[in-house]
Amino acid sequence: MAIVKVIEVIAGSEKSFDDAVNNALEEASKTVDNIESIYVKDMKAKVENNKIVSYGVIANISFRINA
Repeated sequence: MAIVKVIEVIAGSEKSFDDAVNNALEEASKTVDNIESIYVKDMKAKVENNKIVSYGVIANISFRINA
């Protein structure tokens, strides 16, 4: 039986939401092995002078635990 753990990660980017998601995955993969999926739970953008200046995501990352 496989055990799957889920962690919540907050990440950002000045380029796009897609880049913010990739940043979340990249950072998590530095300390977590066996990542199986990423679920974007929430998205937000910071606006200054009527322009988006940064993008942020809250994501759940699922990974298998070797037992």
